[in-house]
Amino acid sequence: MSTSGIVYRPRRLRATPRLRRLVAEHRLHPADLVLPLFVKEGIDAPVPITSMPGQVQHTEATLRDAVADAARAGLGGVMLFGIPAVRDATGSAAEAPDGILQRAIRTAREAVAAVEAEAAPGTAGRPGPVVMADTCLDEFTDHGHCGVLVTGPDGEQVVDNDATLERYAAMAVAQAKAGADVVAPSGMMDGQVAVIRDALDDAGFEHVSVLAYSAKYASPFYGPFREAVDSALQGDRRTYQMDAANAREGLREADLDLAEGADMVMVKPAGSYLDVLRGVADRSDVPVAAYQVSGEYAMIEAAAANGWIDRKASVLESVLGIKRAGADIILTYWALEIAEWIK
Repeated sequence: MSTSGIVYRPRRLRATPRLRRLVAEHRLHPADLVLPLFVKEGIDAPVPITSMPGQVQHTEATLRDAVADAARAGLGGVMLFGIPAVRDATGSAAEAPDGILQRAIRTAREAVAAVEAEAAPGTAGRPGPVVMADTCLDEFTDHGHCGVLVTGPDGEQVVDNDATLERYAAMAVAQAKAGADVVAPSGMMDGQVAVIRDALDDAGFEHVSVLAYSAKYASPFYGPFREAVDSALQGDRRTYQMDAANAREGLREADLDLAEGADMVMVKPAGSYLDVLRGVADRSDVPVAAYQVSGEYAMIEAAAANGWIDRKASVLESVLGIKRAGADIILTYWALEIAEWIK
């Protein structure tokens, strides 16, 4: 017994950077990170996204460069969002073989292959990022909703769940044909994973994975994303995205997607739903992803720009918190910077 009476001194293991590194319970790695990227049809130069400083709507040419940068940084994946020049009520451009998202997928695959080929002769090199595609209609519809609208019993416009599933199936197959490694249904339609899995298998794409947005909450933190995809949304999506008050429901949604054959499941947003993320991680037998969304990005960028917080430290802490809560995969707009910082 010491004279002070203190038996346990946990501070010993915090005393130096070397000790702190040795006993760290969680670590970030570039392969944990997925970089979301926006590509817009009909532009000849990148368009800055004002509410997301440092982020742009890419041209197809600059998308190629961005994916190559992600590959050289060792990122685990890129998530592609397409912004078409023309939209309609059913989002028909979403499944067009020559549509912007399918072209973006092909461009990304080519960029990954080119970087992988840079490995020295006789060496395996490092695998490039997985090419993921957002499988949702909101970027492609002229009303901005994630599905097909019909007139409800009271004359209101509502999203038809089952009609939307047919569109998701066609979109997923088109993405697979274009070369997507992973399709990611984000619309929160009931049964979307099972329908997409069946469609992919029937089309001969058994090897293509499904990343299910399992617990996606209706959230004000998506605000800057609306600018990023030139959203035409009027109203909200609360009839199909989840209520912020409900945690058990998020776990049930994940269970349903797992039962339908999801290869990975996701919680979105990340920062406000770490409890849900932890619950999903505790029950999932497949990898768990979390999406640090546009509003989370914008808040830290704005506070840092005003000198109120340390930008680098805040970014790293926010992402490490998501990792600590149970995420195996983290979608974040800071992925490239983080990879450089932790290299």
